[in-house]
Amino acid sequence: MIDHQIGALVVGGDHPGLAVARSLGQRNIPVYVLEDQLSVSQWSRYVSRVIRVEDIRGDRATVDAVMEVGHRFGLKGWVLFPTRDEHVGAFSRFREELSKFFRVTTPAWETTQWAWDKKNSYDLAEKVGIPVPKTWTIRNSGELQALYGHLPLAIKPAIKERFFYATGAKAWRANTPEELNHLFSRASLHISAPEILIQEIIPGDGRQQYSFCAFCRNGRVHSSLAARRLRQHPREFGRAATYVETLEMPIIEELSEPFLKHIDYSGLVEIEFKQDIRDGQYKLIDVNARTWGFVSIGWPAGVDFPYLLFADQLGLPIEQSRGRSEVGWMRVVSDVPTALLDLVSGHLSLRTYFSSLVNTRVESVFAKGDPLPAVAELVLLPYLVAKKYF
Repeated sequence: MIDHQIGALVVGGDHPGLAVARSLGQRNIPVYVLEDQLSVSQWSRYVSRVIRVEDIRGDRATVDAVMEVGHRFGLKGWVLFPTRDEHVGAFSRFREELSKFFRVTTPAWETTQWAWDKKNSYDLAEKVGIPVPKTWTIRNSGELQALYGHLPLAIKPAIKERFFYATGAKAWRANTPEELNHLFSRASLHISAPEILIQEIIPGDGRQQYSFCAFCRNGRVHSSLAARRLRQHPREFGRAATYVETLEMPIIEELSEPFLKHIDYSGLVEIEFKQDIRDGQYKLIDVNARTWGFVSIGWPAGVDFPYLLFADQLGLPIEQSRGRSEVGWMRVVSDVPTALLDLVSGHLSLRTYFSSLVNTRVESVFAKGDPLPAVAELVLLPYLVAKKYF
């Protein structure tokens, strides 16, 4: 029996945070959400309290806000859930301080650093035998000329946070030397040269992109599922998935296991791969040491990730589980325009689109038993667009 005085403090109230709240709230576990802006979670029946603070982006500001809220509301021993990359960085770096008051689900920095910085992720992947895209870093723009022969290339950050909030982009495509020079200079306005990754572009869109999603204990996979991004936006460098479907994909689990074992990973993780049709290899693209955007797909697929993590933190027994295939997750407000563009451009057929509607078992925000967040999302849509929230 769960002690209902122990709940969860979810930091970030957009749709991944809402998924955590619903998973736990349906079991009568109290859920508080900490936010610094409007979010859909505050209208959920499964959220006991929403606390607005000034800032949860900077490390110290986030930790101070979490600790202040913990003391103010008596949340000693509650389970701490991060939902954004910057929270992962803050909680891992200040884990010792936070652990004196909370149950911290984020691993220590010694582990998290391998997911936080893509340069670290790619270096470790190569060390343990996982294919990665060809990637270069340079000291200054004068070294770009040596890469002209590899065009087209992607410009992306090693560490997502500052680049993403400044540009709203996950990566940029450079087709010509002029574009490469321009985009490198533009990226340099926001991040230092060593943080700028110049990477070969693997052909294809989200349909070649797969995710291994898991709950791990001490480097071993406890429960998991595999999923495929059938639609995303933007289509080439997807900032976010709009329609995802589970499938059987043993190869990406086999590729992920040595990475997770090497860093002794515990908690929730998503490892993204893209299949390179040129050589057939599945190449590691990204590692997310937190809840991911479509984490709510787990419940209808048979793997309730937030509850597994919560129960494990309390020492409760949990059973191993593997996700069922052909379970769809959709984010309607972004999938509708994405699907329309794909239909017009010929990248999507009506038959495939209607098949995805049939397979959808969970929507990112709408739920019959908890409808207000979806209503609020429609009302807030201009605000969410402005914030590049979906």
